[in-house]
Amino acid sequence: MARAGDRDPWAALRAEIEACRACPRLVTWREQVAHTRRAAYRDQVYWGRPVPGFGDPRARVVLVGLAPAAHGGNRTGRIFTGDRSGDWLFAALWRAGFADRPTSVARDDGLALTDAYVTAAVRCAPPRNRPDAAERERCRPYLVRELRLLRRRRVVVALGGLAWAAVWAALEEAGLARAPRPRPPFAHGAEVPAGTVTVLGCYHPSQQNTFTGRLTPAMLDAVLARARALADAPAAGALSAAATPSPRPRRPRRSR
Repeated sequence: MARAGDRDPWAALRAEIEACRACPRLVTWREQVAHTRRAAYRDQVYWGRPVPGFGDPRARVVLVGLAPAAHGGNRTGRIFTGDRSGDWLFAALWRAGFADRPTSVARDDGLALTDAYVTAAVRCAPPRNRPDAAERERCRPYLVRELRLLRRRRVVVALGGLAWAAVWAALEEAGLARAPRPRPPFAHGAEVPAGTVTVLGCYHPSQQNTFTGRLTPAMLDAVLARARALADAPAAGALSAAATPSPRPRRPRRSR
């Protein structure tokens, strides 16, 4: 039972993420972008801070990207919101039944996710969309804490190779799963069971991948359909119990 004065752990985590200034290069870049802005958004006030995860705290499916886009999440304050990657991702989540609408344009637009949670390996928009190794490592504890708080998680979808590496490192640090050795390489459609979690690989819905046809709507839909199927499958313990026949009742011995 929660005691008076106890903080909601989700609210505490969000507040800590939004106040983070641990990476000087990322702080400088995200604030510079928020100050100069893009001409199309000149009249908007940019978020310009680290971006927390978003979605259902009871989610069984967790999707992990790389980092907020400079004029997407760094502008709107919600991950994968306000850019082309988000247009692809949230439309697919809607088609799969995880979102109540196919678009995500602002953090107060009313979008709701059910059974899905979207987050990132790094919480600040990085220059050239490439956080360095030290920045990824400093940000990992936030993903670790999210994974621990998402107590019903069954499937983690890594959107891209850097997210794939971040997911395995975070799962191991959280004590939730151990990657096979050697660690499985990233591939679109890769599927690796690890304890109570299955990790799926999916190409990132970046313009580089969607404009070239490397990632199509059908490919993204297939990954989310597989995530849904895995989340709905009975847990390993339940399968074992179901496969074990119940002991047959003994017949009463006849008296002689």
